[in-house]
Amino acid sequence: MAKDFSQLATDESINKVRDALMQNGVEVFVSENGAEAKEKVLQIIPEGAETMNMTSVTLESIGIAKEINESGKYNSVRNKLMSMNRETQGIEMQKLGAAPEWAIGSVHAVTEDGKVMIASTTGSQLPAYAYGSAHVIWVVGSQKIVKNSDEGMERIKEYVFPLENERAEKAYGRGSSINKLLILNKEGATGRITIIIVKEKLGF
Repeated sequence: MAKDFSQLATDESINKVRDALMQNGVEVFVSENGAEAKEKVLQIIPEGAETMNMTSVTLESIGIAKEINESGKYNSVRNKLMSMNRETQGIEMQKLGAAPEWAIGSVHAVTEDGKVMIASTTGSQLPAYAYGSAHVIWVVGSQKIVKNSDEGMERIKEYVFPLENERAEKAYGRGSSINKLLILNKEGATGRITIIIVKEKLGF
């Protein structure tokens, strides 16, 4: 019987993941719901900071993207990119997106032994996550917790991809694909990455 990847994780599983992530150099907070997670994110990011919200159903659904881009409290990289010309400023745009001071987004799977998995069509968010950004925050619904990397890949292929493909078709008029995959095994820079695990189904 196929696993239901939309089911929220148990408290026992969340605690196991939190401990494993912290062992792997990631700061972890657990929030009861999306509103609490949003409040925590906005507590962490300093006002005026250069911030890029990566494309994320999770961030859209709890209002973080809107806050970063429309409140005027942050130096929104996305707003700057939207004002630029891709044909004449393409290289500059790539550099801006690859290394914002703060990168905010989500992930597609987190394993019980503390690995984080992110799939992407273009890979545009991956440089910032892997190294480029000084600070990374991921907001993660606990339904994304899986037992191991194999189950993480199964989740991405069987559950996330069909949903993201449908979203991309509606948003861009073309489907998605699993072209690039980032797996974070460990983070060496103390305090660089923060994960907020939310006991609520958010995103895919």
